[in-house]
Amino acid sequence: MVPRRPVSGDRAGFLFCPPYRVHGISIAGEHTVVQIPELGVVFDLGSCPRFALSATVAAISHGHMDHVGGVPYWFSQRSFQKMPLGRLVCPKPLADPLRGMMEAWVDVEKQRTPFQIDGLADGDEIDIKPSVTLRAIQMSHAVPTLGYVAIERRSKLLPELVGQPQDTLRERKLRGETITYTTEIPLVAFTGDTDMHPGLLSDAFIEAPLILTECTFFDESHRERARIGRHLHLRDLAVLLEAWKARHVVLLHVSRRTSIEEARAAVVDFVGPEQAARVHLLMDHRTNRARLDAQRLAMDDEDG
Repeated sequence: MVPRRPVSGDRAGFLFCPPYRVHGISIAGEHTVVQIPELGVVFDLGSCPRFALSATVAAISHGHMDHVGGVPYWFSQRSFQKMPLGRLVCPKPLADPLRGMMEAWVDVEKQRTPFQIDGLADGDEIDIKPSVTLRAIQMSHAVPTLGYVAIERRSKLLPELVGQPQDTLRERKLRGETITYTTEIPLVAFTGDTDMHPGLLSDAFIEAPLILTECTFFDESHRERARIGRHLHLRDLAVLLEAWKARHVVLLHVSRRTSIEEARAAVVDFVGPEQAARVHLLMDHRTNRARLDAQRLAMDDEDG
């Protein structure tokens, strides 16, 4: 008897949430790795598919294997392909163990792979692009955990000086007067694995136009399992959707116990069609492909 074909590997999910692409794989307990190419950031490295290599910064939420298993390969392949040294950031208590993991590979491979690993605490920031920083925000999970928000800082003219001639503004500046103020604009937020936590309702999360959030449990009977595992339940998502202003909310970390079809239907039933229109499931390949085709058609119509 001819054997059946083996099950194909997990395909990466892809969404276009203008102006950002969301490219990744996220299955609870197996692997989570999500890249935002426009920011040069990959969130978590439970594995290291090829697309993750182009990210210059890896932001790790916590130390569970399905979120850090691809770390050594990410550093190794970037070095092997002569890419600049990537920078990994993670919760402070995780930094030394991850450095130890990289050092352990020296004896295994008989060569040293360069790496940079920096621990962050709640509120710490790193620069990821000109005028754009990545801020760590405390979350709540079974181990030390951070969420992250990419924030753009823009300098704006003080309201009382708007409309003033350039010569006047230049003179004020030369006299040492302050003529501008800085405003923060959240761009993309990532929750990591977390239970409900005040960090999810911080200003940066509330104002972010694109949020990548775990939602592991959908069945009403699994609410206690969600609390024990310190994960978000669909009921939590409903509360967050009321607070978040995001135009796009991408669900990650759906477990295999819930089919994508079941998860999609549960979202619509529980939060209603209007709120559900903002919600996308990263691994919902069929729906996301149809949506991307529709976006292309709309763009072609505009160009035509």
